[in-house]
Amino acid sequence: MPSVLSETDRQRLFDGDDERFYEQPRFVQHVDEPFRERLTALYRDRLSPDDDVLDLMSSWVSHLPPDLELGEVVGHGLNEAELDRNDRLDRWFRQNLNDDQTLPLESASVDAVLCAVSVQYLQYPGRVFTEVARVLRPGGVVVVSFSNRMFAQKAIRAWRSRSMDERAALVGTYLDSTDAFDDPTVHDAVEPGRDPFYAVTALKR
Repeated sequence: MPSVLSETDRQRLFDGDDERFYEQPRFVQHVDEPFRERLTALYRDRLSPDDDVLDLMSSWVSHLPPDLELGEVVGHGLNEAELDRNDRLDRWFRQNLNDDQTLPLESASVDAVLCAVSVQYLQYPGRVFTEVARVLRPGGVVVVSFSNRMFAQKAIRAWRSRSMDERAALVGTYLDSTDAFDDPTVHDAVEPGRDPFYAVTALKR
C-alpha cells in the first residue's frame, strides 16, 4: 500500500490513546452554518438518489440533504453514542483508522465515500484512500471536506504546517497515490468572519 507521509509528517502533538480521547461524545457542530450549508449543497450536487454511501469518520450529523433519498448509508467513527444518534445512518461501525486501515466493506459496494472535517487526523492516508478506492464502485465519488478548525493536538504535522490551499493539494496527493481516481477538483469559499470552506472531490476511474 502507498505511503505518502514520512514518520515526521505523521507526528501529532498528543500521541496518546485515540480511544480515550474520543470516548466522550461531542454533540456540537465543528464548523459554522455557512460551511454546513455549502457542504450539503455539494453533496446534493454530487450524490444521486439511491446511492449507497459510506460516511467515513462520521459523528452525530452527516450533513446530507434531508430530502435526498439514498440507498444504504453506512457510518464509521470512534464514538458509539455519536454514531447511534445520527439518524441518517442505516448502520455503523467503530474503527481506529490509525491502527487498522482495512475497511470492513466488500469491494465495489458503495457509490460515494464522504469524509467531513476529519481528514487531518489520518496518519496513514495513502492506505485509507486505497481502501476508499477499493470499496467504491467505478464512477463513484469521494468528497473530502475541511476547514481551519481542528483538534490541533490530534492533527498530523503535515496538516498543521500547511496553508489551506496546501492542505487541498495534500488531499489531492492522497487521492493520486492510489492511482484509482480521475484528477481531483478543489471547491473553496473563503469569506471574512466565516469558517473557510474547502472540499476535494474525485471520481473513481
